[in-house]
Amino acid sequence: MDRQIVIFGASGGIGGALVARLAADPSVARIHAGGRRPIPVSHDKLVPFAFDLQDEASIVRAASAIEGTVDMVLVATGMLHRSGGPAPEKALRAVDSAAMAELFAVNAIGPALIAKHFVPLLPRDRRSIFAALSARVGSIADNRLGGWHSYRASKAALNMLLVNLAIELRRTHPEAIVAALHPGTVDTGLSAPFQRGVSPEKLFGSDKSAAYLLDVLNSLAPADSGGLFAWNGARLPY
Repeated sequence: MDRQIVIFGASGGIGGALVARLAADPSVARIHAGGRRPIPVSHDKLVPFAFDLQDEASIVRAASAIEGTVDMVLVATGMLHRSGGPAPEKALRAVDSAAMAELFAVNAIGPALIAKHFVPLLPRDRRSIFAALSARVGSIADNRLGGWHSYRASKAALNMLLVNLAIELRRTHPEAIVAALHPGTVDTGLSAPFQRGVSPEKLFGSDKSAAYLLDVLNSLAPADSGGLFAWNGARLPY
């Protein structure tokens, strides 16, 4: 099987690890790997492209450059807070409108635009996947601590968008699977300032996280579409 994969966020820790693992998969023929700047070509399966989540035209260009159908779209992007900007809020008095708007643009609106232009490339007659990195803290039902208002709310919005997409695709792409993925705490730049107190066995390297996430995706069926799944396959509440 010659699968064609698209990965947004291929220059990040988890995204880069996903690229490496999928490049080693003999069932994968081509990987369109997107970053804010084109990533170096390290494998003959890679087709790099540049995109900006806040520039819809760049996403349109990326979709237009692909020939044929796409078997899997992985959105491995996300923002907890901008380096040097306001830290995740501990109380509502710390909410900053510009920072909140940026997190929604990156964590919710950007993936929605990717779905808008890449879902039409999914095949209608066989299994396909659209998945995005979310977070357990985006679960409303699982929220016991509060805080981190902008990040939690933007990830909750992403989860809702993916549920909506799953419902919509059931009518047109009955074999498609839409999934939100909670990767756990991964040793990347995004989580680095917040790793204190995380036990070593719960802090994953990027490669281990990518392996877990691909195992989860391989285990899902169309009946699972719309779910939020943790790195170990557990279905989490929204």
